[in-house]
Amino acid sequence: MSLESAMSQRSRSSLHLPPIPTLCAAIALAFGTTFYCAVADSQSQPPKDPSSATATPIQHVIIIVGENRTFDHVFGAYQPRGHETVSNLLSKGIIKADGAPGPNFWLAAQYTAKANNPSRFEPSPGSKQPYPVLPAPNTGSAPSAASDASPPPFATLAAAQAAEGSALDPRDLFHLTTGATGLPNDVPDTRFGSNLYNLPNGPYQISRVGPNYDQYMNSPVHRFYQNWQQADCNMSHATFDNPSGCKMDLFAWVEVTVGAGSNGKPQPANFNDQSTNEGATALGFYNVNSGDMRYFTALARHFTISDNYHQPVMGGTGANSIMIGTADALYYTDGNGNAATPPQNEIENPRPLRGTNNWYTQDGYSGGTYSNCSDSKQPGVGAIRHYLGTLPYHPDPNCAANTYYLLNNYNPGYNGDGSVNKSSFTIPPSPVRTIADTLLARDISWKYYGEGWTTFAANSPTSVYCNICNPFLYETAIMTDPALVAAHLQDTPNLYSDIANGTLPAVSFVKPGGLLDGHPASSKFGLYEGFVRKIVDSVQANPALWASTAIFITTDEGGGYYDSGYIQPLDFFGDGPRIPLIVVSPYSRGGHVVHEYSDHVSLLKFIERNWSLGPITSRSRDNLPDPVQLSSNPYVPVNAPALDDLFSAFQFRSESSRR
Repeated sequence: MSLESAMSQRSRSSLHLPPIPTLCAAIALAFGTTFYCAVADSQSQPPKDPSSATATPIQHVIIIVGENRTFDHVFGAYQPRGHETVSNLLSKGIIKADGAPGPNFWLAAQYTAKANNPSRFEPSPGSKQPYPVLPAPNTGSAPSAASDASPPPFATLAAAQAAEGSALDPRDLFHLTTGATGLPNDVPDTRFGSNLYNLPNGPYQISRVGPNYDQYMNSPVHRFYQNWQQADCNMSHATFDNPSGCKMDLFAWVEVTVGAGSNGKPQPANFNDQSTNEGATALGFYNVNSGDMRYFTALARHFTISDNYHQPVMGGTGANSIMIGTADALYYTDGNGNAATPPQNEIENPRPLRGTNNWYTQDGYSGGTYSNCSDSKQPGVGAIRHYLGTLPYHPDPNCAANTYYLLNNYNPGYNGDGSVNKSSFTIPPSPVRTIADTLLARDISWKYYGEGWTTFAANSPTSVYCNICNPFLYETAIMTDPALVAAHLQDTPNLYSDIANGTLPAVSFVKPGGLLDGHPASSKFGLYEGFVRKIVDSVQANPALWASTAIFITTDEGGGYYDSGYIQPLDFFGDGPRIPLIVVSPYSRGGHVVHEYSDHVSLLKFIERNWSLGPITSRSRDNLPDPVQLSSNPYVPVNAPALDDLFSAFQFRSESSRR
């Protein structure tokens, strides 16, 4: 039990404990340490504002979510200072500091495969053989040329200024006009020159052998069943350091055999390793030692990062963004909150079509995305549930009976104006509770600031708003109350005015628009850095706000990029690969690297612990305990399934000893 939970009114009355100040002093004396104790005795000093009744000095949490990068993709060559350690491509010897293959390059080798049983989905297929060289990376949908009419990138700085001048500082705005490929879409990426068809079998530095950090690149596949298959999880692979047995060795094979899915169509004629328009895009990484990602590297060296923070769901943006609000998965309903069966063409079927090697029967952005994971006879379900059953801690799949869960990206059930979204491939309005309901019940202030909200709510087709990224846009309890929508769903100009005016809520979720979110092909990670930089600078320019703020910087999911980290399966939905997390606060200084196992739900656990809140529902993941991890294996919880609450990223001290 956490300290603030132990000091709750219910606990004190039932255990006949002394008032909180007395109890705090007694515990501090017993443990021989000092700590911050900010919860007032509700009998003598009731707080005027529930948002200010926190267990730590943090009274403002800002969660900024970019797009589609794994930890190794961006921090794979990072070297921490002093005695800090990190688990990445460089520390494992997979690469050298200059990005070249290291002595243990073989640890990240990728394999081709052939299904043992072509009629069923196999998350860990047999008949594997290592690639002699990687399939050539493809340009995909990365922009060919600059254009003011159809960015990115813009052809002129004036157009970039008009579109994003309020979201970027001038020093970053220029990058909205650079980085076009100069090549057609969906062809082998000749920017890699003579290396294109000769990439060694493992991770390759994008900015070492071809394009630089400021260029647009292709986007790998990032969908649910594909991500499980890429991870190649099998207990026969288990080791002490990797007890879940996820080898992470089928990234390229899944890219070139099925890619982003079939949408129920037959496999194209003359199918080859470029037919999915991906190649081995997933194995590319950036190198901070070569000058890539300078701003986030500076933040990492000055504040705190995690090298054991994960996307909570295998796959893409929709389900992972939902988890940030719900700590749970959403399911198909009849529109009135009751579980129902979706149309047949919206149900996942990752079984390969006859005569193909891994071309899924029904999957894709205009195809299957739901699974009834309570039924092991459903396509794809039985194989994953069987694997979960072989784990020594037997995680609960957490799948309600006869319920079809959303696994990938469909439109939310509501439009920005509160009307029901009736377009194709849309999940109906959801009854699932979110953290918003918990905060509203306790009168704790919150907002979701999404860039482009104003134009999205006005139904503008040119809005940069990410509708699938807003977990509250799916929920009936929020979206059917116009007053709640107006008060809590706002645009990023409101964020900057709230920061400047000292009216920032206790909890803020921030999402950049499609041009700045760092999503490969449609954005660049350097643009996401620029978006974050302006927010951090704005908060630090308000000393009173900065003194009480924690800024969590992450991505929604890994985007299908390779990562070498351990994965702890929590339930049917995930976890997935590691993704970056940077924690910026006066209480997270020092360049620390935390290893406690966490995912997006850990953000909710931090909020709940800091404001003394309970879990969202009885089945949500924020009910999981904090992990117990041993120094002999600091990345693997021995009490799995478990998730950290991120308090380890901070150094909270008593008032008299604050920095």
